[in-house]
Amino acid sequence: MIKLGPGGTAGLGYDEGIKEIARLGLTALEVEFTHGVHMKNEVAKIIGQLAKKNNISLSVHAPYFINLASLEKAKINASIKRILDSCERAHYLKATHVVYHSGFFQKQDPKKVKEIITENTAFIMDKIKENNWKTTISPELTGKPSQYGSISELLELKKETGCEITIDFAHQKARQQGKIDYAEIFDQIKSLKHIHAHFSGIVWTEKGERNHIITEEKDIMPLAKEILKRKADITLINESPDPMGDAVKTKKIFDKLR
Repeated sequence: MIKLGPGGTAGLGYDEGIKEIARLGLTALEVEFTHGVHMKNEVAKIIGQLAKKNNISLSVHAPYFINLASLEKAKINASIKRILDSCERAHYLKATHVVYHSGFFQKQDPKKVKEIITENTAFIMDKIKENNWKTTISPELTGKPSQYGSISELLELKKETGCEITIDFAHQKARQQGKIDYAEIFDQIKSLKHIHAHFSGIVWTEKGERNHIITEEKDIMPLAKEILKRKADITLINESPDPMGDAVKTKKIFDKLR
């Protein structure tokens, strides 16, 4: 199954936003806690019920201020709290995945960073189980080599902790300076039963991702073709400056290719 939707409701709020997403024929929404988790559990439950009524699958993006490999222990603890707060809301939203960037290398030994992030990821997974929250964490493929989160790093993290992962195709493109081979990526992630993914237009520098931009049809087409060729079970969230419009654009391309 292919589910398409935006990151956020484009300023419409959840009541109107979910209804508009359904009206447009989209089937997914990533709830974005960009600057903090301010939603109450009671509100999350209502939003989750509304999404279910409109056949919209929810996921969550945890706050951006997360670094599970920080040189400062206080920042690691704050990052864990933000992720766990997101997981608690995701449980009440009935959201499947809680997405976030795991951390930065900060000139540390990559092996040490891997150990720290693996340990903290396992701790979070244990807390999810302990609280009986019906969701899971899904660390994201990051857009810069200075960030932990390559495809191989994420697959190893999943193997060691049982977490899910989020494949951001735009970030992979930025990591590779605009060169992207979708067949190669899908070969790498063929073990995933369901692929939670992000996509948008992107601008990059020699250091990787700079910013997201509107998604061009010429960029959507090769990814859509590979998804259909693989008969992939995938949720594809658009994160461009116009996520709802670009999600609709993506849907039209899939409809055309079918």
